[in-house]
Amino acid sequence: MNKCRWALSSPLEEDYHDREWGVPVHDDRLLFEFLVLEGAQAGLSWSTILKKRDHFRAAFDNFDPVSVAGYDEAKISELLENPGIIRNRLKVNAAVTNARAFLNVKEEAGSFDAFLWDFVDGRPIQHAWRTHAELPANTPLSDRLSKELKIRGFKFVGSTICYAFMQAVGMVNDHTVDCFRYGEIARISD
Repeated sequence: MNKCRWALSSPLEEDYHDREWGVPVHDDRLLFEFLVLEGAQAGLSWSTILKKRDHFRAAFDNFDPVSVAGYDEAKISELLENPGIIRNRLKVNAAVTNARAFLNVKEEAGSFDAFLWDFVDGRPIQHAWRTHAELPANTPLSDRLSKELKIRGFKFVGSTICYAFMQAVGMVNDHTVDCFRYGEIARISD
């Protein structure tokens, strides 16, 4: 069974690839989780984030944006002492800032899901990459999403982070065409 080349690095990445990556996400809590995790990943490997994912969930109240939006300096200091997560002050502060911005977008659009999926007219973009080398790091669409998020006060949402987020939550199907998940994801998206 063929799989995207990046997924063969470790059993954890392979399981993530086989079960989650590229599946369209419409749950606001899970969208917030991916937004925080993609920001935390900046400059690090995705496998590092996957290894720490359960610790992140526990530390960030299962990524409940209402809870995270209420974090004060004492809670942030506590998080920065937690060895189970990425202890970078800018990234932890960004998670709190993003929770507040996330709730504002949710109020404005009815849901973060509605806001986000409007960028792709409610349907995933079906790419047809033959090799992993063809996948872009960012696109004009991720540039636009990044700009809109920044206008709304989000942090750690550069175009490359936004594109990785779009891949993770299924806004784009970036499985290579020879990967067994390519067709499965395309069918889910119909």
